[in-house]
Amino acid sequence: MGWEDGVRRVEPYVPGEQPKRTDIIKLNTNECPYPPAPEVKAALAELDYETFRLYPDPDCGELVGALADYYGVSKKQVFVGIGSDDVLAMAFLTFFGTGKPILFPDITYSFYDVWANLFRIPYEQIPLDDAFEIRTQDYIGRDCGGIVIANPNAPTGVLLPLSELEKIISANRDVVVIVDEAYIDFGGESALPLLEKYDNLMVVQTFSKSRAMAGMRIGFALGNEKLISYLSDCRFSFNSYPMNRPALAAGAAAIKNDRYFKETCGRIIDTRERVKEELKELGFSFTDSMTNFVFARHEKVPAKEIFGMLKEKGIYVRYFAKPRIDDHLRITIGTDAEMDRLMAVLREYLVG
Repeated sequence: MGWEDGVRRVEPYVPGEQPKRTDIIKLNTNECPYPPAPEVKAALAELDYETFRLYPDPDCGELVGALADYYGVSKKQVFVGIGSDDVLAMAFLTFFGTGKPILFPDITYSFYDVWANLFRIPYEQIPLDDAFEIRTQDYIGRDCGGIVIANPNAPTGVLLPLSELEKIISANRDVVVIVDEAYIDFGGESALPLLEKYDNLMVVQTFSKSRAMAGMRIGFALGNEKLISYLSDCRFSFNSYPMNRPALAAGAAAIKNDRYFKETCGRIIDTRERVKEELKELGFSFTDSMTNFVFARHEKVPAKEIFGMLKEKGIYVRYFAKPRIDDHLRITIGTDAEMDRLMAVLREYLVG
């Protein structure tokens, strides 16, 4: 028997490629094409670097307080972490220990099955229908250990109406239902109003997309006080200083400028809708995305071929070599200039 016999082997999540070149049009990881709010720059400039020798606030009070004020909840209903990935991983570890399988779609954020395997949580992947939509009835009347739904879903971009989502939550009161709202600010209706009705609901959001702060790694969850207290206990058993000082200061500052936040989301939505029309003219079909990306397939040219062509031209999009979606490309919405360049290259290749 060797030391490798005791190793926990998992197949890790593979993030989108991060090119080293600076001349790339990067439309493969759903980052915001615009900078964070000006208040973020000011907050970081005011930081005293000498304080970096000290541990950060373990309670993350400055950021937690800003989020509680913004969303109109108690501080005890807020949990923050190193990106929503950290928040979600802690939630899997905290809430899914019954031994019963948790449920999530077969086509969704591909970290869910990684966490389930890492923490040895049984799971069942429920197939989306042919339109890449969740069938609500598939999550009702099942003996399960929990449910995770990304809404809008990724990589499909499809939004489940709040009324349908509530049916799933209300039918599963004996388990925790996690709603992953990484893209909710681009056109969806948040499940946050349901927190008052359902103590088994946890809503997770991130600063990485709509708040343009992927590089700071800030995520958060909102839920009832007891649920958040269990999550915090688990986190403090894992890492008692989860967030660094710059992230706490920058996150709190970003919340202050709601006008900038909404204007940025609006710009991305406007560009997305224009790009949909132009892609349609070039023979692409796609779901009605409510995110900052478009999930598209071409009627004649394979997605893998278009992916390779674009990469040669210095334009990165995301291609998934997976069943059911290997004929699709996930295209992040960039600036108008970046999308104009993308469309010009596509037009030249597909039309001539």
